[in-house]
Amino acid sequence: MDDALYIAATGMQAHQRSVETIANNLANISTPGYKKSRVNFADMVYRNLAPTPPGLDQPNAAPAWLGTGVTIASLAKVYSQGEIKQTGRAMDVAINGEGFIEASAEDGALVYGRGGTLSVDKDGMLCLADGYPINPPIHVGTGAAAITIGKDGTVQVTPSDGAAPFEAGRIDLVRFADQAGLVGLGNNLYRASEQSGDAIAYRTAEDGAGSLAQGYVESSNVSLAEEMVNLTIAQRAYESSIKVIQAADEMLAMSNNLRK
Repeated sequence: MDDALYIAATGMQAHQRSVETIANNLANISTPGYKKSRVNFADMVYRNLAPTPPGLDQPNAAPAWLGTGVTIASLAKVYSQGEIKQTGRAMDVAINGEGFIEASAEDGALVYGRGGTLSVDKDGMLCLADGYPINPPIHVGTGAAAITIGKDGTVQVTPSDGAAPFEAGRIDLVRFADQAGLVGLGNNLYRASEQSGDAIAYRTAEDGAGSLAQGYVESSNVSLAEEMVNLTIAQRAYESSIKVIQAADEMLAMSNNLRK
């Protein structure tokens, strides 16, 4: 009965984390570029309930193994494509397909994003929305009349002084061997990890990499119906674990009330 209490407690903890993950997904259902998270469960170690005493080996006897509960194996991001929505704003850029835009953080580390609203910093460098310059650097200047980004990532700048348009650079995308291993940093940014491996550079719109869509943003890939179903399942599983604890407690109470 003590085992039942502890096993049920692991179920409550695991499904509570599942509910928290679903809540975060629902809270970000309208966040452009957000990728939903998913909790993966795994059963915990097993122990032998009845080890065979020395000299009493029974070759045909089935082993008696008891599991000790459930744990969270991983909390993984799901990188399925979100809906591409038109905004009409020139600095909005969505990635249609696989890939991430590489940028340089303040500490020099490389971070990766799925596009969004780009910006130009005080030095005239093209940046992601949070001000991190795109890598390789693309200098568009501070007085551009128009910035045009092609599907292949080519950036053309029309100066405000009437000079001829010029090509400032190209936004190339990167991919990862295991993108599920990317570490979320917030603001729809990620960094590489040992599991994801290093970024692999691709030419935008070539070799299976995605293309860019200027004037569009990628919606979150959260499905309201799917999350509500998952929430109901997690809630019922949590309630079941509570009932196990209540039943084990009642059995312990009955044992304490036994009379000789």
